[in-house]
Amino acid sequence: MPMFPYDTALIAVVQTAPQSIAEVLQVLRTIDATCSDADGLKWFNRLYMQVTEAVQNRVTAGGFNNPPWLRQLDVQFGQLFFNALRAALQGSPCPSCWAASFAVRNNTDLARIQFALAGVNAHINHDLPEALVSTAQITACVPAHDTVEHQDYVALNTTLDALIEQAKTTLNVRLMGDPMPAASHIEDTIAAWGVSAARAQAWNNSEILWHLRSSPPLAAAFVESLDGLTTVVSKTLLVPVP
Repeated sequence: MPMFPYDTALIAVVQTAPQSIAEVLQVLRTIDATCSDADGLKWFNRLYMQVTEAVQNRVTAGGFNNPPWLRQLDVQFGQLFFNALRAALQGSPCPSCWAASFAVRNNTDLARIQFALAGVNAHINHDLPEALVSTAQITACVPAHDTVEHQDYVALNTTLDALIEQAKTTLNVRLMGDPMPAASHIEDTIAAWGVSAARAQAWNNSEILWHLRSSPPLAAAFVESLDGLTTVVSKTLLVPVP
């Protein structure tokens, strides 16, 4: 049974694989316009939309060494979120780190920032290594630290950090927009979460996953372990606020 009356419409939105950053943004904007404020999905999606807009603006401005690689990474990355969302909405298996967020989309005891950070956690710690590997396979740019692609990757950290820090303030309200308690565990939880360190580890994990590609069982086991660890963090981020 759908959690929200528009879930069938969301399935249709994420059916077609995007081929460009503009198409990724089109899907994110449609999800944003479709979801109600009472849907936790809206608040991760909105943050992700803002991040993707920032990436597109920087690509357009010529701010990267290898723009085609960055564009491809953005598309591969977005597709993994859309795949997880589609699977969950259709009742099919999806990564546990995403399922943890999707299962509580309507929990009004949670804060908007909790949904946003749990989504960022799943997308970076679980999805990003896979997106980097699939991008490497398409572009023949092997994930390694001594590359211009890694320089482009790291160059995004300042922008992403700024957007995350802004979200920690603007989204620090309950799902329905009510003020949070004067003191709660969520303050320490969101203060401790940083995107740069997570992205650095994701790149390291992509290098491991790249070297495991000749052994699909080992690669699958590695991704499953990432999912397990990421799920623990997501569930910690999604503890309801009294």
